[in-house]
Amino acid sequence: MSARQVHVINHPLVQHKLTLMRRKDTSTKSFRELVHEISAMLAYEITRDMPMQEIEIETPLEPMKSRVIDGKKVVLASILRAGNGFLDGMLNVIPGARVGHIGLYRDPDTLQAVEYYFKMPSDMHERDVIVLDPMLATGNSAVAAVDRLKLTNPRSIRFACLVTCPQGLKTFHDHHPDVPVYTPAVDRGLNSHGYIVPGLGDAGDRIFGTK
Repeated sequence: MSARQVHVINHPLVQHKLTLMRRKDTSTKSFRELVHEISAMLAYEITRDMPMQEIEIETPLEPMKSRVIDGKKVVLASILRAGNGFLDGMLNVIPGARVGHIGLYRDPDTLQAVEYYFKMPSDMHERDVIVLDPMLATGNSAVAAVDRLKLTNPRSIRFACLVTCPQGLKTFHDHHPDVPVYTPAVDRGLNSHGYIVPGLGDAGDRIFGTK
């Protein structure tokens, strides 16, 4: 696995907010707000190398050509349910993006991903996809999601998460070496239940206050 496939985002504000999220006494409200803030910051890094095009505009002084990202070609693919916590912050930065959903749950015995829902925009072959899931842990859900997405032949795929670990990255890139991962943190590893340690707990439960 080459280093270029994992982009660790070390911006001080991102790292500061991630530390606040990791604390076990951070409230649901605060956790949700922090996910929103971090996801907006991650959007800047993830779109750094996206293709641009020139359009003609008029400034208050004269016409000119200026560059834009074609936001309508970006798809934010949320892995349910925790991925939805990423959406609002990302959409603040890329408001023209389309949104797709991939419903997966982890079998508690096998730790394998089971799909129950899949809905994407049309014309995926013209679109750049950013897959959203706060935790890239075992890597099984991420692999299953990208397996399914590749069947739609998107123009490109990127994966965004809050925290991952070496095992998850290896599993993911063994299957999808062409998909870069953007994350603020590569943690130590997994515990016996497949959770990232030290991690930040179950992101879905903490976002939605279900535990």
